[in-house]
This record gives sequence, C-alpha cells and structure tokens, in this order.
Amino acid sequence: MNFAQETLISRRSIFSFTDRPVDRDLLEEAFEAARHAPCHKHTHPWKFFVMGESTRLRLIPSVERIVRIKNPEATLQHVEKARQKILGPPELIAVTSRKSPDDPFREEEDYAATVCALHNLVLSLWSRGVGAQWSTGAITRDPVVPEVLGVPEHEERVIGFIKVGYPEEVPLAKKKALDEIRFYLS
Repeated sequence: MNFAQETLISRRSIFSFTDRPVDRDLLEEAFEAARHAPCHKHTHPWKFFVMGESTRLRLIPSVERIVRIKNPEATLQHVEKARQKILGPPELIAVTSRKSPDDPFREEEDYAATVCALHNLVLSLWSRGVGAQWSTGAITRDPVVPEVLGVPEHEERVIGFIKVGYPEEVPLAKKKALDEIRFYLS
C-alpha cells in the first residue's frame, strides 16, 4: 500500500492527546496542504485561526453558559469536562468559510471547498503522527466566537474547531463495507 493510501485509510478522529507540543513547522506544513485544496472558481473561502491560551480563555464563559443551558443539573465535573475541550488540546484551530448570502449555491460550494481544505490539513498532520478532531459543538456556533476571532459574522461562518495534538490513543475504525457504499451502474 502506498503512503498516501495508508494515510487516508488509517486516519482517525483523536479524542485524547498527550501534553507534547506540536511543532509550528508541522502546523505550517499542514496549512500549506490546506491551501492547495480543490476549490471551484478558486475562491479559497477558508481561514484558519490558531487559538492561543488567552483567546481560548475568552471562550470559557460561553462554554460554561452552554453547559448550564443544556443541562441545568450540570455538576462541576460536567463544566470542567467542557472547559477542557477548549483548554486541553495542545492546539485548537477555528475554521471559517466565506458566506455568500446572495448566492446560496456559491456558499455551498465554498463550504465544500473549506471542508476539503480542513481535511487536507488533518491528513497532513496525520501523516506526521499528529492527530486531530473536527468539532462542531455548540460553542462553535455561539456568537462570541466570531467576535473573539475578529471576523465579521455577516461575511464568514465558523464551521468548527480542530483539536490537534499527539494521540494518547488511536480509536479502532468502524467503517461500512465497500459493497455498502460503492455501486457500479451500467
């Protein structure tokens, strides 16, 4: 099996990371891979925001509020678990895609292109032993996020956060059989 195929089929979403920092050069290499994602009409609608500690801390009041709204009986353990989803990963990257309110088809194509860029980034990291998880949890849709990122909410849509780091463990894959997803038609 070639290296590209091995990278594609071995990639997993990683939910727990070691404390080992991710080298900036590896991140830059992954952003370069993201930059080369396929993109209809070359709109390149994506942006990636690597969130440092102070940026992440600005999200925490909203994270805590969301936990309590979702579960009024939330314990301190529930709140801390939600906080660690933001504060725990060695790297946390917000991803945005350009909006096109007057052209819903363009916006859909730009979203698809942004997801391709995101996946290029994740695959590049995975090929170097760095894991990631794309998260679309409630905090990613909270109005505080565009404000914290400094992006105009009417121009860009946050499509999620990517948690990045060296895997503490790699989960087993649960994939459908090839015959369940591929069909040759005459």
